[in-house]
Amino acid sequence: MNPSSKPWPNKVPVLIAGGGPVGMTLAALLARYGIASLVIEADEGYCAGSRAICMSRRSQEILGWVGADQALVDKGLSWVGGRSYFRDREVLHFQMPSEPTQRYAPMVNIQQYYAEEYAHKAALAQGELVDVRWSSKVTAVRPRADGAEVEIQAEDGMHTVQADWVVACDGGRSTVREQLGLQLEGTQYEGKYVIVDVVQKTQREVERLAWFDPPSNPGSTILMHRQPDDVWRIDYQIRDDEDPVEAVKPENVLPRVQSHLSMIGENEPWEPLWISIYNAKCLTLPSYRHGRVLFAGDAGHLVPIFGVRGLNSGLDDAGNLAWKLALVHQGLAADSLLDSYSSERVQATRENIAYGAKSTEFMAPPDYGFRLLREAALRLTTENPAVSSLINPRQSTPVEYLNSPLNLEAQEQAFQAGACAGMPAPEARLRASGAHSHLTSHFGAGFVLLYFADQPGLPAALQALARPDLAGPAALKVIVIARQGEPDVTTLVDELGQAHERYDAQKGTMYLIRPDGYVMGRWREGSAAAVQAALKPLTAAAL
Repeated sequence: MNPSSKPWPNKVPVLIAGGGPVGMTLAALLARYGIASLVIEADEGYCAGSRAICMSRRSQEILGWVGADQALVDKGLSWVGGRSYFRDREVLHFQMPSEPTQRYAPMVNIQQYYAEEYAHKAALAQGELVDVRWSSKVTAVRPRADGAEVEIQAEDGMHTVQADWVVACDGGRSTVREQLGLQLEGTQYEGKYVIVDVVQKTQREVERLAWFDPPSNPGSTILMHRQPDDVWRIDYQIRDDEDPVEAVKPENVLPRVQSHLSMIGENEPWEPLWISIYNAKCLTLPSYRHGRVLFAGDAGHLVPIFGVRGLNSGLDDAGNLAWKLALVHQGLAADSLLDSYSSERVQATRENIAYGAKSTEFMAPPDYGFRLLREAALRLTTENPAVSSLINPRQSTPVEYLNSPLNLEAQEQAFQAGACAGMPAPEARLRASGAHSHLTSHFGAGFVLLYFADQPGLPAALQALARPDLAGPAALKVIVIARQGEPDVTTLVDELGQAHERYDAQKGTMYLIRPDGYVMGRWREGSAAAVQAALKPLTAAAL
């Protein structure tokens, strides 16, 4: 990337350390809310190698809030399931929940550098509110009561920038974390995987593929994913006694790749693109907020690749943080709102770590006992397919914030089903004026009040709540979801009945949805006053 010709600013509202997909997405989200940011990225451009490759439905939704989803979906390879093999025998065929009416596939495979590119372009599309500086590195962070003083080493020399807020998105070796004297806590596993990208044409279906003790590489575990541009991503475990430096040398990698491709019948010519090595880590900071310095993505937590929770959880960090930081910076909410970012996302990380640790202990057993258990489970599945769920990789799913301080008690006791406070708002396909509309496409900007009715029409008191004149997360959109009738500018028609079913809705049911698409509260018989009371702590100056 060409270095910016603009002069360096002396002061910025938000400084984002790290211009990977999490940092770029956060910058784009903040800009959408009217908050300017300075993004500092040490590399001169997008990353090399596939790195994080599986984008969840939730991540696609978050990227959709800034207009980066369509490019990703068009380029990526969607998939809904996968297969696992013990030696040369299939022992699992799993499928993730999916249906034709959904907005996004459960997963899309795409190299991380494409995700970085699309998030970067989305950030730049927000105008002058995003300033990205490549080939620049944060070297010092000095926290203050009103922000932080940040020193940056750039190609044109050293610069000092005052930031009201600093968000560390600078990865597993975070300089910001080091500067604050913070350490990740948890477990680091010894088992190592070589990661290889190779170019080879194939007609094979897009699935997650796994082999345990395959004839091509006895004693190893191998994962494969198809990617765009005729690229295979291949991960294989090396022995504990193998030297990691030797393991990534082409003369040691290429024969193993060739052996496996031959075993599965992929005989087209191929060539390597990128080789790296990885070992699983289950680590997190106990808190993602330290005064006016916040942590997101790998700077705050490291989770195993198994179940693809790394980048997906980082994008969820960005989606959770952006609206809260915007409300606080705009003076509409107390800065204690940012404590909920930390508590919600630390909880999410701990859940991701729990699942990731189980997957890691199965994929790369840390000792003889775990190896014995895995062997027993795999052998059992060859005799009894009904127990194959024991080896299901448990792919990433959105975390539920059931203990969030933002959850409203509202009238939870009146509901028997549906999404309660702290859960992601369910998807539904609805009929809009002249087209179909997915309910999640209306989230991600400000608060949304859903009012369920038999026919179009909204009580005057609720209609008066709508604040489309407000910019950013303080805005409130009111949407009527009618069972029948004709849609209009404020009404969507639930012709498939999906919304009423998934929200356990009756006539007069109301749901208040947070800007990040999570349910904040719900009422069987709500009122405008109840909604105003719920929003007052977060948007007091805007009401």
